[in-house]
Amino acid sequence: MKLKIEQFYDKQLSHASYAILSEGEIALVDPGRNPRPYYDFAHAHNARIVAVIETHPHADFVSSHAEIAQATGATIYVSELTGAEYAHETFDDGDIITIGKAYMRAINTPGHSPDSISVLLSNENGIDVALFTGDTLFIGDVGRPDLREEAGAITASRQQLARQMFHTTRERIMTLPTHITILPAHGAGSLCGKNLSDKLSSTLADQLQTNYALQNMNETDFVQILLADQPFIPKYFGYNVALNKKGAPNFEESISAIPHLHSATLLPDNALIIDSRPQDEYKAAHIKGALNIQENGKFETWLGAIVAPAERFYLVGNSIEQLDMAVRKAAKIGYEQFITGTLVNPTQNITASALVNIGHFKQNPDAYTIVDIRNPGEFGAGAFFDNAINIPLYELRERVAEIPQNKPIMVHCAGGYRSAAGASIIENATEKQQPVFDLSENVKEFVQQQTTIA
Repeated sequence: MKLKIEQFYDKQLSHASYAILSEGEIALVDPGRNPRPYYDFAHAHNARIVAVIETHPHADFVSSHAEIAQATGATIYVSELTGAEYAHETFDDGDIITIGKAYMRAINTPGHSPDSISVLLSNENGIDVALFTGDTLFIGDVGRPDLREEAGAITASRQQLARQMFHTTRERIMTLPTHITILPAHGAGSLCGKNLSDKLSSTLADQLQTNYALQNMNETDFVQILLADQPFIPKYFGYNVALNKKGAPNFEESISAIPHLHSATLLPDNALIIDSRPQDEYKAAHIKGALNIQENGKFETWLGAIVAPAERFYLVGNSIEQLDMAVRKAAKIGYEQFITGTLVNPTQNITASALVNIGHFKQNPDAYTIVDIRNPGEFGAGAFFDNAINIPLYELRERVAEIPQNKPIMVHCAGGYRSAAGASIIENATEKQQPVFDLSENVKEFVQQQTTIA
C-alpha cells in the first residue's frame, strides 16, 4: 500500500491535523477535539490507528489524543519535556516510530514552546518525504514565542524562546533536505503566529526563499523581528495548554452531560449568558444581560477571548441543531465543561436592543461616542472615525467603564461580526444610561469611503 498523508483542516480555528497511512497502520499528528473524522478515515481505509503524536501541548485547541488512545489502543508519543499526565511514550531527538513501512523521526524544535517537536517522515525507501512542524514552522512564518511564560510543565520567557527559535530554524530545520514538504499545524487566521500564509503546505526550498524568519540575519535582529506585532493572546490559551497536558475528557460524553433547559426557564440574576444566535435575532429579543457571540463566525476564538476559563455560563441558540453546533465549537477549546445549561429561544426576562438609524449617524457622527473594538494593530493602521475610542473586543468586558456616558454609543469593528458582541457587552454594562448601537455591516460603507479618499 502506497504511503498516504491526509490533511484535516478546521477553518474556524485554522488548525491542520494529519493522518499518515502505510500498510494498514495509521499515525495521527495533532488531532482536534472531535475524533470522529480520524475514525472515519481509518474505517474507509480498513486500517488501524496505532500512534498519536503531539508536537506540543497546544494553546489554541483541545486535542483528542487521550480519547483516541483509550478507544483504539494507540500509543501517544510526546516529548519528555511536556510532562504529560496521560499514558504515553517519550518521543525526542532521534527516536523513531515505524508505521507500516514508513518511519517517523522526532526532532526537538523548541521556540514556540520549550517542549515542541517536529516529525520527519521517511518512506519505505528511506527517502525523507515530509516534516510535520506543529507550531514551529508555518508557511510564511514561525510560531510565536510568547505563550509559555506562565503555562505548561516548563515555562520560559518570550525572549528565551525567541532565541531558541533562531537556533531551531538554523540548526534543526534549515539543514534538512530542501525537497521535503512542510506540513504545519496552522494556516492563515491562527493566533499562533502573525504572518501565516493561506497555503497549507510548501517545500522547505520555497520557505527558505519566501519565509521572513528563515532569511539571513543575526540572532538579535531575529528576536526583535519575531517579538514585534504578535497578535493578542485569548484568555483560554493557558487553560488549553494545561488541559492538553492532562488529557481532555471524551468529546461526545462531555457534550452529552450538558443539561438542556426549557425555553421558559428563568435564569439566575447576574448569570453569564452567551447568546449564539445571529445578531438580528438577538437584537429583536434576548435575555436581559446576554452577550451576543454569534455561532456563524469565529465563535470558538471569541468565546475564549471574551469569557475566561472557569466562568460558568448558559448558552442560547435558535434551534436544537444550532445549539449543538455551538456546543461542539465550544468543546474544541474545552469550554463545554463550563456550560451550565442550554436554551432555545428563551421567553423569560426578554428585552430588545436599540436599532441604528444609519442616516442620522451619517449626518451627525459627533453626536455619538464611537467605540472602535478592533485590535490595536488594526486601529493603528487607521481609524475610520475621528475621536473614536479604541478598546479591543478581548479587553472590553474589563474596560467598559472607560467609555463616556454623555452621548449615545456607536460600536464598530472592521466587518460587522465582532461589533455584535461588543455592543452587547457595552449595552449590558451601561444599564441603558445611554442607548448603545451596533454599526454592524454598515461599517463597510465608511471603510470604502476611507479607501476612496486614500
